[in-house]
Amino acid sequence: MTWSLGWFLSLRNKRILNFRCKDRAKRWHALLACWLCLVCVTPLAAQEKWDLRKDTDGIAVYTRNLAQAAVKEIKVICELPGTTAQLVNMLKDVERHQNWVYLNRKTQLLQKKNPNRLVYYTEADLPWPLTDRDMVVEAVFSPISQNQQARVEVRSVSGYVPEKEDFVRIPSSLAVWEISTVAKDRIKVVYTFSVNPGGSVPAWLVNATVATGPHKTFQNLRKLLQKQPNP
Repeated sequence: MTWSLGWFLSLRNKRILNFRCKDRAKRWHALLACWLCLVCVTPLAAQEKWDLRKDTDGIAVYTRNLAQAAVKEIKVICELPGTTAQLVNMLKDVERHQNWVYLNRKTQLLQKKNPNRLVYYTEADLPWPLTDRDMVVEAVFSPISQNQQARVEVRSVSGYVPEKEDFVRIPSSLAVWEISTVAKDRIKVVYTFSVNPGGSVPAWLVNATVATGPHKTFQNLRKLLQKQPNP
């Protein structure tokens, strides 16, 4: 009888323990699910709305803060003369980027994987007190659609060119060009750019002048497109 009672109590305790363990496991699963949701949602929620920094000469430059990034993300919206194909061809002509990209010292084509996938090296001649930057990027061009839309993604990659003593290598960057036709020989461009500049950079200084470079770049681009022959 003592053994039976002991066995019964032991069995009951095991069932209670199993129930508590299962209940705790369910609670931990629920907490884990909540944590994952917060992790997934927080970066998106942390992105602020775009702030208009400059809107002159038909070129609007916006910035916004990004989660865990010291330098602000940039967006440019403007209309330019020309066609989607003309702008795409100018973007592919990387060794002439110095003719219109602000502070570009030189750009060199490293590899043409195919007509729509290029790897190139570029140097930026930054004003004092900033150290000059360089980077290697891969540009991927989507085929121009029937309604004359195109998308170009330019992303930093490692390798290809050894790091140089007088430059700080940009570890990561992403530029996206979204091009569409709005009228005959007139296109709309939405350009976004985010970067980790690497090295020691006063974020306040970069953010204070962040609208200048993109605005000058698109002014230069417009002038060159105006000189293009009609297709």
